[in-house]
Amino acid sequence: MLKIGLTGGIGSGKSQVADFLQAWGAAVIDTDRIAHQLTLPGGRAIAPIADAFGADYIQADGALDRNKMRETVFNDPSARQKLESIIHPLITVVTNAQVQSAQGCYLVIVVPLLIESGRWQERVDRVCVVDCDPETQIQRVQLRSGLSASTVTQIMAVQASREQRLSAADDVILNDIHTTLDDLERRTKVMHERWLAQSSLA
Repeated sequence: MLKIGLTGGIGSGKSQVADFLQAWGAAVIDTDRIAHQLTLPGGRAIAPIADAFGADYIQADGALDRNKMRETVFNDPSARQKLESIIHPLITVVTNAQVQSAQGCYLVIVVPLLIESGRWQERVDRVCVVDCDPETQIQRVQLRSGLSASTVTQIMAVQASREQRLSAADDVILNDIHTTLDDLERRTKVMHERWLAQSSLA
């Protein structure tokens, strides 16, 4: 099965693109959603996170205290590395299991840090970047989450730059400030048709 690695910076719109592709028959695995599930009450990452960071990083309901952890890892690179050493192997295990059972016209693996990780590019056939200018990213994330511009900028600072993502891309779907939802759907459809053709030749 043709494997597409779908990535983009925070607020780029990659989740919307993935939703379109899934509706058109692609199998979609979202590593961000997997990470979220791992840190819900009873999630497989909760116990090792509590061991590594302390019980005060876990909320009363048993879920990860995301705000507290976000503040910690943005101010301490070693803490971010410690968290990633817990989360990333678990994500890999779950993703591999889902890849084995995936059914669709092709497979899309959504990986926000695909470029940064250095591990995913060799596991996919093509890298598709949902491209967006940084100013629009900040606006979108603020609108949907209420985070401050400085917090969004901090998140973006640990991600690959726009230039780094584009240099690694096989395919690009533009979703900038001028892009309407219809524009995004049309551009995504063009890519979908291309990948269908490639998948049939594989």
